[in-house]
Amino acid sequence: MIPNSTSIKIALAATLCASFSLAQAQSPHHVPYNLEEARQEVEAALDLDADVERGRKVYEVCAVCHLPEGWGSENGLYPQLAGQHPSVTIKQLADIRARNRDNPTMRPFASPEVLGGIQQIADVAAYIAALPMSPRNSVGPGRDLERGGELYQQYCAECHGDQGQGDPEEYAPRLHGQHYPYLVRQFEWIRQGKRRNASSKMGRQVRELHPRDERLILDYISRLSPPAEMVAETNWQNPDFPGFVRGSMGMPYGRGATMPPMMPPMPPMMPPRPPQYPAARPAPPPHPLDRSRPEGSE
Repeated sequence: MIPNSTSIKIALAATLCASFSLAQAQSPHHVPYNLEEARQEVEAALDLDADVERGRKVYEVCAVCHLPEGWGSENGLYPQLAGQHPSVTIKQLADIRARNRDNPTMRPFASPEVLGGIQQIADVAAYIAALPMSPRNSVGPGRDLERGGELYQQYCAECHGDQGQGDPEEYAPRLHGQHYPYLVRQFEWIRQGKRRNASSKMGRQVRELHPRDERLILDYISRLSPPAEMVAETNWQNPDFPGFVRGSMGMPYGRGATMPPMMPPMPPMMPPRPPQYPAARPAPPPHPLDRSRPEGSE
């Protein structure tokens, strides 16, 4: 079950999502973003004393998509959040709010009207960091992992750590334990400029990498294991959400799960009917006084 207050926030987020989509559709080439606004919000949130219990209440909105455990979906539609550095979560939320990172699905839920203010950002980031990570994230095909490891150490380890542990001081996220399809999509969004908050160095590397090397790196990352003390037991469920009904929002759960369609499939369209023209009328018989046509012309 979802608390009534959370249901109201979800409905508000849906309304905001529609309004944001309409605004962007009306002006697709002008999406203002404010780097200074995001920076100030991050610094203010990091200076606050975060409260995990208050963060649990804020996280009720997040749990609808990311699940109470914060494990997201293995098909990569929603990332694993559990265990992420608070500074990283704070920065990503601030960047989405300031449109420094394009995420049409997340933006309504990250808005002040739904998520709350700076204190709520700090609180929910602390709660997410305290969640144990999934013991079975989705991984890539497993081809040439040795080469993938070499490329990772060459291009990624300096910022994200040799085991994908990230760097909270530099806002570099944890990568170990993340779902492979999500990693693939984020690389593509960095290449397309949707994640403007990626460092210029990373953006340059993503654009220069050969597609094959890119997939080898991401496959390798998806197989990096978090420290054992950060990983939950198999089939662990978050006791903070005892009444949560999994699947009520069409969410997958468990290895190999796939996302069901959000709406029932539309029936096949009927082929268009050919235009109907009135039947041709027979020519009227000639008038007896009509001498314009020569005899025998019929």
